Order: sequence, then structure tokens, then C-alpha cells
Amino acid sequence: MSDEHTHPPPRPDDLEPHSYHALLGLALSELLIEKGIYTADEERRMIEKLDSITPAEGARVVARAWCDPDFKQRLLEDGNSALRELGIDHVDTELTVLENTAEIHNTVVCTLCSCYPRRLLGRPPAWYKSKPYRSRVVREPRTVLKEFGTDISTDREIRVHDSTAELRYLVIPIRPAGTADWSEEDLARIVSRDAMIGVAEIPSQ
Repeated sequence: MSDEHTHPPPRPDDLEPHSYHALLGLALSELLIEKGIYTADEERRMIEKLDSITPAEGARVVARAWCDPDFKQRLLEDGNSALRELGIDHVDTELTVLENTAEIHNTVVCTLCSCYPRRLLGRPPAWYKSKPYRSRVVREPRTVLKEFGTDISTDREIRVHDSTAELRYLVIPIRPAGTADWSEEDLARIVSRDAMIGVAEIPSQ
């Protein structure tokens, strides 16, 4: 497992107020502004842009993959290239796309911090950044998923994938029964953030 995680300074509201890392993040941000690396206004605009992203972008990708087998194959082979077909060209890390099947269930974690496909899913949930999730899902994934309400049968293999600063993951959940005649737009509405991380499945409709 690589230790080479590099990240932007932690956001103060990503962490508990007055924690060591929150204060360190504030100090680093102030230093970068003081050195002219970027301005406070540029930082604010960047944060606002990131905060405006929702899981809808990722859901659109999943819905297209469900409807277009050729696109899904290209997505699985080269995630970044396939995203550009949908006009999504702002993903600045390598994206590996994983497909859940009747035999395999994929779930995603970042064991060292909270690497996450923010430009597709928005900001990560608090539990994704928590130490209990980051450590336990690797050791006992079936138990952790059950705590999310996702009971994976013992005849399905669970594969846990560790994100890094250079590599992010997106999970294509199993298309639920009862959606054979649905449009891409309707399908996208039922794709949840948690399903694209691999801690949830989408129930039959």
C-alpha cells in the first residue's frame, strides 16, 4: 500500500473545530495566500465550486453505463477517456471504474485519509473519513456493510479497493429489477452516492 498520498490543505469544516489538523490546515492556507500561491478570493471560489458538485454527475455516468453496454465496456477499460465522451473532462486523477455483479461486490475506502472522486460525487460523507470505517472495512467488510443495511450473501466475493491521491474509484452498482424500460434520466435519479462507493445496493423498483 502506497504512503504517497498528497492532498490539498484540509478544510476547517471537514474536521472537528479547533482540532490539530483543522488548525494546521488554516495555517497552511494562510501561508500559501501570503506567499502569493493563490489569493483568498481564488481559494473561496475553488471551495464554492467543489461544494456545488453533487453525486448527480456520477449517477449520470452509471445510468449511461446501464443503458449502453459499449459505453460501459469503455468505461471499465479507461474511465477518464469514457468520461470525456459525456463532456466530463475535469477529473484530474486516474479513475478506475468497478462493476458489481452477482458474484462480486466492490466497495471503496481510503485507508490513509479520505481520497474520493469529489468531481463526480461531491464532498465525501463524514463516515468515509472516519477512522473506524477506514480501518474496519478492510478487515471485516461484510460486517461493516451490514451495518449500512447492505447484507451481502456469503456466496458473493467482497473486494475492497483503496483510493490514493493519484487513483480514485467509481462503482457501477447492479441495475435493479423493474427498470428495463426506464430512460437514462429516470435511472440516474435512483443511483445513490453510497451505491457508487459500494456500501449500498439499489433495491428493485
